[in-house]
Amino acid sequence: MVIEMKEVVVIGGGASGLTAAITAARNGKAVTLIERNNKCGKKILITGNGRCNFWNTDNDLSHFHTSTPNLLKEFITEERKNSILNFFNSLGLAYKIKNGYYYPFSNQSFTINNALILECKKLNVEIITDITVEKIIKKDHFIINPDKEKIKAKNIIIATGSKASPKTGSDGLGYELAKSFNHSIITPLPSLVQLKAKENYLKNWSGIRTDVKLDLLIENKHIKSVTGEIQLTNYGISGICVFNLSGESAKALKQNKKVTININFIPFTQNPHEYLNELNKTCHKNISELLEGILHYKLVDIILKKANIPRKLLFENLSSKELNQLVIALTSFQINITDTNTFDHAQTCSGGIPLTEINPQTLESLKTKHLYFVGEIIDIDGDCGGYNLGWAWMSAITAGKSVK
Repeated sequence: MVIEMKEVVVIGGGASGLTAAITAARNGKAVTLIERNNKCGKKILITGNGRCNFWNTDNDLSHFHTSTPNLLKEFITEERKNSILNFFNSLGLAYKIKNGYYYPFSNQSFTINNALILECKKLNVEIITDITVEKIIKKDHFIINPDKEKIKAKNIIIATGSKASPKTGSDGLGYELAKSFNHSIITPLPSLVQLKAKENYLKNWSGIRTDVKLDLLIENKHIKSVTGEIQLTNYGISGICVFNLSGESAKALKQNKKVTININFIPFTQNPHEYLNELNKTCHKNISELLEGILHYKLVDIILKKANIPRKLLFENLSSKELNQLVIALTSFQINITDTNTFDHAQTCSGGIPLTEINPQTLESLKTKHLYFVGEIIDIDGDCGGYNLGWAWMSAITAGKSVK
């Protein structure tokens, strides 16, 4: 039997894979897409709690992270940022903006996934499901799974994702495929993930949500500040603002560095001493009652224990030292981070194929001609807010246009 040569094979039917397939097909290429699941877009469907926040009005480069930040601007350009909305407009997708976040107007991630799959069908992209690409070799051309399906290809675009959310199919196999073509891999670590601690009060604050300011310290050096809602859990801390500190935290923990998060539970005031004094003038309560007008009562108990202050002590009877201890506990509550949650809970990963091994103009491998990489497998990850999907779209459009 003669096995037909495929012009372009895209491995992975997620956000970047579907987009790369569409773009290459629009450029006149015959495209075959291989997906290991029984259908494409499994991870798209769960993104943003099923709403799929796919981009952001604030697309500053600071929202993207890599091990070689000096190269980042070569991969994430203004032209590529602008290509995202142009691409979705070409699909006829209606979207809306809420607090700077782009969502499909339907509020359903299915809308985006369906639009991508329908466009693939319209362009006659051949979609093959239920095949796991375990091995690729190259002679004059590529042979995918040489011991099984023996799929021949002139060009390959690898869009297999990272190790985040392996239940969707992204279990890190793409890294092994890249290594077989002499690529190195920067160790993937969970990112946009919850942070763990071992403090004895965690079970008492579990379930509390509150708005805070967080400061990340690594080896007691301030790294980054974020604000937003935090979720206090029985294992540590969670929430979008925590996720945006998790990538740096994971890298530091991997190096056995001390990682600390300082929590400001009253970020709405610049002068906590004055704020508490003014509040007491109108309330005349004991310290526990006073704080319960601001924070959850369970959290108040933990803060007072941290400050070593009795619950029933009247605020006006606080000594200067006790007031300072209270303010520190309220505005710089220190929690020592011991680990991140697992890849199963991570939205994305840091690490992957180094930018130094990829052509920034085309996203073609600098090790192997006609081999391209897109999306999470590359050493670029973003903050919460549509940035990781943004990189998926950008990289896929670039590779799809560039494939020869």
